[in-house]
Parts: sequence; structure tokens; C-alpha cells
Amino acid sequence: MNFKDYDIGELKGVGPAMREKLARLGLESWQDVLFHLPHRYEDRTRVVRIGDLVPGESGLVLGTVEHCEITFGKRRALVCRISDGSGFLDLRFFYFSKAQKDKLARGRQILCYGDISSGRSYHSMIHPEVKYVSAHQPVPVDDRLTPIYPVTEGVKQFTLRKLTDQVLAKLKRGQLKELLPESIKSQHQMADLADALFFVHRPPPGVDLNQMYSGQHPAKQRLALEELFAYNLSMLKLRSKIVREPAQPLEPSVDLTRQLLETLPFELTGAQQKVIGEIQEDLKEPHPMLRLVQGDVGSGKTLVAAMAALQAIEQGYQVALMAPTEILAEQHWNNFSGWFEKLNIQCGFLVSKLKAAEKRQMLEQIASGDAQMVIGTHALFQDGVNFHNLVLVIVDEQHRFGVHQRMALKEKSKSTGFAPHQLIMTATPIPRTLAMTAYADLDTSIIDELPPGRKPVQTVVLPDSRREQVVQRVADVCRTQGVQAYWVCTLIEESEELQCQAAEESARQLQEAIPDIRVGLVHGKMKPFDKQAVMDDFKAGNIDLLVATTVIEVGVDVPNASLMVIENPERLGLAQLHQLRGRVGRGHLESHCVLLYHPPLSQNGQTRLETMRATNDGFKIAEKDLEIRGPGEVLGTRQTGLIQFKIADVIRDRMLLPDISKAAKVLYKEDPVMSDELIERWLGRREVYGQV
Repeated sequence: MNFKDYDIGELKGVGPAMREKLARLGLESWQDVLFHLPHRYEDRTRVVRIGDLVPGESGLVLGTVEHCEITFGKRRALVCRISDGSGFLDLRFFYFSKAQKDKLARGRQILCYGDISSGRSYHSMIHPEVKYVSAHQPVPVDDRLTPIYPVTEGVKQFTLRKLTDQVLAKLKRGQLKELLPESIKSQHQMADLADALFFVHRPPPGVDLNQMYSGQHPAKQRLALEELFAYNLSMLKLRSKIVREPAQPLEPSVDLTRQLLETLPFELTGAQQKVIGEIQEDLKEPHPMLRLVQGDVGSGKTLVAAMAALQAIEQGYQVALMAPTEILAEQHWNNFSGWFEKLNIQCGFLVSKLKAAEKRQMLEQIASGDAQMVIGTHALFQDGVNFHNLVLVIVDEQHRFGVHQRMALKEKSKSTGFAPHQLIMTATPIPRTLAMTAYADLDTSIIDELPPGRKPVQTVVLPDSRREQVVQRVADVCRTQGVQAYWVCTLIEESEELQCQAAEESARQLQEAIPDIRVGLVHGKMKPFDKQAVMDDFKAGNIDLLVATTVIEVGVDVPNASLMVIENPERLGLAQLHQLRGRVGRGHLESHCVLLYHPPLSQNGQTRLETMRATNDGFKIAEKDLEIRGPGEVLGTRQTGLIQFKIADVIRDRMLLPDISKAAKVLYKEDPVMSDELIERWLGRREVYGQV
């Protein structure tokens, strides 16, 4: 019996109107109903004495109506008091009919279920579910826990339970097609799928609800395994779609690469050379490269991207680099211009704030191919931007974009008749567990080596009561050691205006406290030219102490800056703190970071600051960040919808991922039909990442 072949309209109680509402929940077949899983449960399997009720909990109560009246307080309400010999309970209804009031007559026995609140005289239930029972019949309690499902307007819990009951009645062992490879099921000693589904929809009394809610119960684990499997397959399917398209093969750059290396004042690290080699091999293929390059702060990812760009530019093609913010785009434009102008390569710059005339001129240069290396923000993939012959797309800080934005750049290479190669970079190390799910469509390279001579940044955590001592330390370092420092201001408010005012005030106070050192200021409200002038002054050594908002999080490289103070670090996430700290320790000097927090700290705040103090390893920090914030937040808010599993949890279930990843590749290759069935079962007709 194939449940996906049975239309939901065949179930009792589903007419055209209800069918439309159920479709909003993604419920169109019997299979959809089976995999629409409860998110919590209510226990209606036993009656609780009124005297034993606890506010904040829920309960099933059997009582006799003592009296019932309409009250007129802040709002009109029907209040019914019941008792069972152990105490009294008030039932309150704000929406009611005369018939309902008449039914709640004195002496009537009722069974009610609801959340318990504490009242002035007695506990109460607001709008409980009520059943009228006979004193001569057994109390009709449930034999299973009551599931609570995700719903939509016009679809009640009762409706979903009735529909699920009908489908579960058809569900017998062996009737639901097993799609998981037997090898992975037996390896992890997983239960039969039908048994797991029945258990999750209708758990028996006495089941450990903590285990159910945490996903540790074997039935939940069985479903989590299959869901993660389906997700992995969907990523492989997306990848296979892309790599089936033709791409322009690109031979490795010889002349331009040699010329660029000759201009550099340093040699590439072994890790950089290894990753450049992997990219070169990918670009030689007649299908699109899909590669993610991860590297910790300061590992030299941008230079690796430049080498990839030269491979396309040397053969007469265009390259686009997309960054998530204008600040980061500017920083990339400065870097690439500095490297490429010496090679007679023209760099274009396209962001939304360009004036009309500047934008028109830039669009002409992009369309003609005069701009060989084009750097910008999301403005790159908007209508009206036409590339001459784009063959390589580089995306920086992918986790800040929706994947659809990355894919949208594909359209810009249509003039070549080829799909573009894609190189994704991130300075935010992505935990392996997350990369195996969120980025299963990409090959991964890791630059796991810092340039020689780099020393780990020493981090100390201090309360802001010691601010004066910290200011004195900054003064000593700048005066006597001839090095430079950052003072980073953070604000809990979202307003950039307020952040800038706070930075201006801090700069004024610090200049008053240390009048003999040169204090500079940079924040997000400054004009790009003014901001760049301050950064250039700082880099040239004309500023000793740079006061800044978090605009310096990425891309700023001043080797002589060896001290950073971050005010209120508890307001920032681990990834951002790690990025900020990466602005120091970029030269050969011993570097320090002071995290100046405002007590008291929350538990998460303590954990974050302790992690920063304990390690400089970006991947360890990323794993801890994943534990604290969860995958949606680590990937960025634009991506959260992509990792919203029904049952699975990439942190809790990370031990399953290596086996799933391996087995999914085998199944996708050997049985694409079964793979599609698994994807449809869990993801419906929306292929994650695929709808572009």
C-alpha cells in the first residue's frame, strides 16, 4: 500500500473547503498526514483531583457543577465553579452562548481539560475543553496521550486527530514502504517505520515525555535518521542538477599568477597552495565548480579567491565577487584593485548607493567586458546588470545570503551559454556537523594554516569596573611600545545612529583621558571616502587608538595593531567576537584582546566569554556557537528556514551524520527513484535550495 498515492480528499470529513485549508499545511496525501508530526502532547489518560492541580500545568478534571453565572468585570465572562470533594475549580469562558450556560446546570457532572491558572480564591481554567458525562457510566479517559499538531487558520486539533486516526487505522507493519537502506537501519538498530510513526502520533501513557521532547526516544531517532537522510539526498539532487549543466573549462593561469606572486611581500602558505590546486582542478572541468573555502580569520582566503579569478581573466572572461555588505565589498575592491591594477586588470565596483551617473557608467563597463573583475553586493544580480562573459562567481560570507541569491547569479552568465563556476568563501568557520547538512551540495576546502610568524592572541575577560586600568594599559602600549590599538563599542540597540553616537562619546572620553595619543574614529554612518581616509591613516601609523563600532569586523588588516578592547562583549555572538579579535595578531607582535563586560553575565554570556578566553581556534568556537545558538542562527537569519527540521536536530543527531552522508551518496547513485521518494516524503514538493 503506497500512502502517497491516496488523496487526502478520500478521508472522511475532507470536502473542497477543508482540502484547501489542509493544503496550506502541505497536506495533500495520506502520506503527508502521516508525516505531519505532533510537536507536543497532553495527558488525558487519567483524572487529576482538583486538590492536586498545580498552576502552570495542564490536567483532566472530573467535577460537579456547583453554580454558574455571568460576571461583568473587566470583560463579560461565564464563570462556572465545579468541585470533586477535594477542592473547587473555576471555569472561565469569554466566548459563550446561552445554550452553553444552560447546559452547565447545577449538579451536572463534567469532564474538563485545560491549563491551570491560580485565581483569587480558587485555581481556574480559561476556556477548557468540556465533555458532559453520565454518573452511571465509566469516565471516558483516553488510552493514549493526546497529540498537538502544527495547525493553520480554519483547521482545529480535533480535525487533524480525526484525519490521523483514519490513516493510522490503515497503517500496519510492513504496509508503509521502507525507503532507508537496510544496512543503515541495522547499523543503528532502528525500529520499523510504521511502529515509529504510530508511537510518535499516539504515545502510550507513562512514556518519558522529556525523552520524546528532546528527541532521544528510539521512535523519534528512527524518524530523525530518515529525515536527515532525505535532506542529504535533496542536497545531492541539487548538486547533480547543477553539475549536469555545461561550464566553460578554464586552464590554470600561468602568466598572471606568476606576475601577482612576484608583487607579494610574502609567500603563500602550504594550505593556500593546496586549496588553490583544488580550485584549479575544479575549474578545468566542463561542469560547474561548486566549492566552499573555509578559513579562519587571517588565513588568506581573499588571495586564494584572487588566484581563482586570474584563471578566468587570463583566458578573457569575467569574474564577479558578491559580498553581503557594502563595507566588505569596499574592502574587497581595495584588495583586488591593489593586486590587479599592477597586472592591467580593470576592477569594477557595483553597490546600490552609487550615484545614477556612476552606476550607468559601471553597467556599461560590465556589459562591454571592460570591467573584468566585478565586485559588489546583491546589486550584482538585479535586473539591468548584464555581464559580457561571466564564467566564475565568488560569494563571500555565504551564510549571510539566502541560497537563492547565490543561485540568482547563475542567470547572469547566460550570454556565455554556460553555467558559472561557483566559489563560496567564509571566514566564519562552519562546524563540520552543519557543513554536512547545510552545505552538502558543495565540495569543501579548508585553509587550516596561518601565515608563518603569527602568534595566538592572548585574551583576558574583565568587568567594566576595571575600565580605568584598561585605559591606562592602552596608554602605556601606545606610548612606550609604539604599537596601535582598537577600542570597539557595541550597543544593545539596533539603531546605527545610536551606535555611532556611543562611539563618538567613547572617542571623546578616551581622548580626554589620554590627551597625548592620537585617537581616530570610524563608524557606519560615515561616508565611504571619510571612513577609508581614517582607515588609511590608521594603517599608515598616524592614529594610535582607533575607536570603532563593529564595522571593523571584517577585512581590516593593520599588522602594527596588537591590542583590542571590546566593550560589552556579552552583547555579541561568538562568531562576531572571533571576527573582531581577528583584527589583531596579524603581524609578528604579541597581541592581546580585552573583553570588558558589564556584570552580571547570563549563563550564555559566561559560556561565550570563557570560550573566547580558552581558545583561538575558529572551528572550536564555531562548534560552541552552534551548541549555544542552534543552526539557524549560526547560518544567519536569512537561512533559518532551510534547517527547520520536523524531528531531526543537527547538534543532537550529529553522530548519525557521517554514516548518513556516506550512505546517501550510495543510494542517490544506485537508486535515484527511491531517493526521490524519500525527498518527497519529508520535504514534500519543495526541494530545499532547488527552487531557483
